[in-house]
Amino acid sequence: MYEVARLAGVSHQTVSRYLRGERLRPTTRERVDAAVKALDYRPNQLARSMRTRRTNRLAVVLPMPKTFPLRLLGAASAAAHEADYQLELVSVEGGPEARSDRVRELAESGRVEGILSLASLDADIASRASVPVLTTGDYDDKMRGLGLLADGSPVVDIIEYLVSLGHRDFLHVAGAQTWASARNRKVVYMETIERLGLRSHGVVDGDWSARSGYDAVGSLPDDTEVTAVIAVNDTVAMGVVRGALERGWQVPRDLSVFGWDDDEIARFATPSLSTIAIDREAQGRDAMLRLVAAVRGEPVPEPGVGSINQLVPRESVGPPRPGPAPARRD
Repeated sequence: MYEVARLAGVSHQTVSRYLRGERLRPTTRERVDAAVKALDYRPNQLARSMRTRRTNRLAVVLPMPKTFPLRLLGAASAAAHEADYQLELVSVEGGPEARSDRVRELAESGRVEGILSLASLDADIASRASVPVLTTGDYDDKMRGLGLLADGSPVVDIIEYLVSLGHRDFLHVAGAQTWASARNRKVVYMETIERLGLRSHGVVDGDWSARSGYDAVGSLPDDTEVTAVIAVNDTVAMGVVRGALERGWQVPRDLSVFGWDDDEIARFATPSLSTIAIDREAQGRDAMLRLVAAVRGEPVPEPGVGSINQLVPRESVGPPRPGPAPARRD
């Protein structure tokens, strides 16, 4: 750091301020930046952390996933960077015990100043760790959504919206019942149908695949009275649309279709897919800001995210057709 200061013609305190990201005169910042690049200077983070007990690094711990929750993690990372922290991502195989052991190692390593876990940990770990540890509990051991991600209440909004268009006859294509989100949406669907005095023509327990939606529509009789299908996600809904088209039914003239997730491809499909948009970015940002507050010794706010779901009607829904569905094309 002293070498950088000599080359830039500034004090070592100015270089320190530069490295902390503090405000400097533009000309001063340019000289220090040029010196850092010329000397290929990299701060010794371990030495710095031993002296100041600060590393400006946070960790996010999650179960070993098949796919990463990229939108949530991207927003959490952006919030960390805005607060002048780098983010370390740690995925751990096993359940709460294995994750808790890894969190204890991280906390004692001196590498990070705070830890955010997206899945459950041992109950006492936060009180015993040497750095702040926050748990969101958004996922289980297999990265299946819990909490807000498994909230089934937006099914009520879907059904009430379709009822406002005149629909009374419904079909639900569910997801694998090992997922809390699929179970919750199925339960809310059945409760809402009964509460509003509507007609359900079945619940098909699918597997989150487009094929399950396609097969569900294919199994309907030619004279079905179903006018609206509520699919557990956008992928299943796309299968429903394809199955309807192959039967000679138009969407939404003959069959209205609702999905869930607001996948990008659903927005550009023909017809564009009605869905429930999930604000995973708000969830990740909120969790990271709470961790940053804990690290800085500030009051940790209550979770600021209420519902992360929003009803998004698009071209795939419309008023119900009059009478039964048209017969299957040969």
